[in-house]
Amino acid sequence: MNPEEQTPVPSPCINVCRMVPETGLCQGCMRTIEEIIAWSKSGDDYKRAVWAEIRRREAEIDWG
Repeated sequence: MNPEEQTPVPSPCINVCRMVPETGLCQGCMRTIEEIIAWSKSGDDYKRAVWAEIRRREAEIDWG
């Protein structure tokens, strides 16, 4: 089961916590600092929306 389908929704954090200035995203979890800060006090709907955004971001990366 994908993480975003679980209840409660798990954090995407993989303990590689480095913000990339060029993208504004964490190198490990691909969240913005705003998304990271809001995570702990947010409900599952918000968390699923963040996971959807992470999936969209992953699809745009040239893993080549």
